[in-house]
Formats: sequence, structure tokens, C-alpha cells
Amino acid sequence: MKNNKILLVVFLAVLTAFAVGCSSGNSDNTNDNKKQDNNAGKELSGKVTIFHAGSLSVPFSQMEKEFEKLHPEVDVQREPAGSRACAKKITELNKTTDIMASADYTVIDNLLIPEYSNWNAMFARNEMVIAYSEQSKYKDEINSKNWMDVLLKDDVEYGHSNPDADPCGYRSLMVCQLAEKHYQEPGIYEKLLEGCPDRNIRPKETDLIAMIESGALDYFFIYRSVAKQHDMPFVELPPEINLSHIKNADFYKQAKVEVTGKEPGDYITQVGKPIVYGVTMVKDAPNKENAVAFLKFLLNKDKGLKIMENNGQPVLDPIKTRGEENIPRELQEYMEK
Repeated sequence: MKNNKILLVVFLAVLTAFAVGCSSGNSDNTNDNKKQDNNAGKELSGKVTIFHAGSLSVPFSQMEKEFEKLHPEVDVQREPAGSRACAKKITELNKTTDIMASADYTVIDNLLIPEYSNWNAMFARNEMVIAYSEQSKYKDEINSKNWMDVLLKDDVEYGHSNPDADPCGYRSLMVCQLAEKHYQEPGIYEKLLEGCPDRNIRPKETDLIAMIESGALDYFFIYRSVAKQHDMPFVELPPEINLSHIKNADFYKQAKVEVTGKEPGDYITQVGKPIVYGVTMVKDAPNKENAVAFLKFLLNKDKGLKIMENNGQPVLDPIKTRGEENIPRELQEYMEK
């Protein structure tokens, strides 16, 4: 009997020790799981800086608000400007940014790659129109066939953005070059150039909106999306000259505009092509984690791209890329396979 009691005590002691050990092991596993969960749900903080085309101001402003709702500890800092001006902030002024979004993907190709960036995602489209206000002269007469005659009237003021700073500027000139060929009006391009004095040219296309609203301008060349976002009436241009249709790509190639290059004294010849927007993350982005998170938001069909569509700007589906081998792994799912 005594021996049985001793065996029972030993058995209970072993059982207790085993239970304590299991409990301790489970506690460690629980702590490890908690650590993993905390890492998985780690909240972003700090900032993300974005240089972007002026024509992206409205949709990117909306994205900023939605992104900051999802990540309240992140401050999205945007600097809109002409796309070429954005690139030159990086290449010439040594300004720091995380992301650059351009109204012309070739600005990233020509000015940033390979030294400042090594990939480019093409994500949206647009088209050129001629916008005006309710107080613009001859607003009830202008149409897609006679717009050149209206612009060249002595009492009409029209403008466009600076070709050296902004793709909308050189695209405005391309529209005029293509119009000469499409309408078979020799010399009309030079006349349109002469009819637009320097005072009517601004760094980016959105700078001209105030001039229209004040009556200083009657008309200006602008992207369709921007005109729609600002509830401005506009003249639709034929697809042969509005730079929107892939099927007219060969015709667009006839337009050529020379603009400043990477270095002072260098020049780049911009050749007419369908309007396609590009975005990239710079190589030395100081806030890479936040930048990748914002790009995931931008390139998501149900988030950023939906905001683009809602603002009258068609998106590319699928998104096309340059330097896809360098694109962050987290963004690969959004790219063309």
C-alpha cells in the first residue's frame, strides 16, 4: 500500500512537470505568434513625397486623402509641376522625392533612367482638347472644324504650357503640326505659333486655368481629363490630331518638337505618339516602404485606378512596364504578365 502511494506521488509530480513544460512552450509560441501578427500589421509612419504632373493634381489629391485614411501616420507630400520640370528637380536641382508620375512616360525614360530610376509603369491615357469659358469670344461658333480660324482672329487670346517644362506644351504644338496635315492647310502651324505670344505660355497647363477664368485668355490647349475635372467646356478634336488613338500612332509620328535635354545645351526631339502616363520610384527614395504602399494603392483597380477613371482619365489595362525586372516585388501583381 505504501509503495502504491509513493508511485502515485511520483506519477503526479511527473504529470505536473510535463503540464508546466507544455504551458511554458505554448506561452512562447503565443508570444512568437503575437510578434508575427504585430509585424504583419505594422502601421506605416513618416511621409512619402511625390512629384507629379499638374494634370494629375485632382486625382492625386483624392488619392492622398484616401491613402492617409488607410495610413493615418503617413503624410503624403505632393509637388505638382510640368512633368519635365518634375524630372529636372531631381536631375538638376537635386531635390529629394520618392515617386515621380509623368504625363508622358518618355520623360521618365529620357531624363531619369538609368541614373535616377530603373523602371517605368505606364498606367493611364488622355487626349488633347481646346478648353474655354462661358465668357470666351466666339464660344458659340467654335467647333472641331473651324477652331484654327477662331483662334487666329485678331481679338482672340489663346495659350498653352511651356514645351520645355510640360508635355502638354509640346503636345499642343504637335496638335497644330498634325492639324496642318490633317486639314491640308499649309502654313497653319507657323501662324498658330505666331498667334500665341509668350505672355500666354505658362510652366504647366493647369496654370492657364486662372487666365481663362479671369478672361485673360479665351482658349487654351489642355487635357480632356483636366477640362472635365474643372467643368470647363471644350472643343473635341479629331482622333487624327488629338493624340489619343493607338490606331493613329503612325500619323502622330509626323509631329516633332525639339525640347531641352538632360544637360544644358542638349536637346531631345519629342515625336508624336498616343498620350500615356508613367510612374516610377526613384532609386534613392528615402521613404521606400511608404512609396511602395502608395504605388500599390495607385495601381490597384479598385483604389487609385478607379479614382483616375472617376476623374475622366482612362487607365491602361493591363499596366505596361519598362525595366520590369527592377520593379519592387510587392508591385508585380499589378503589372502586365
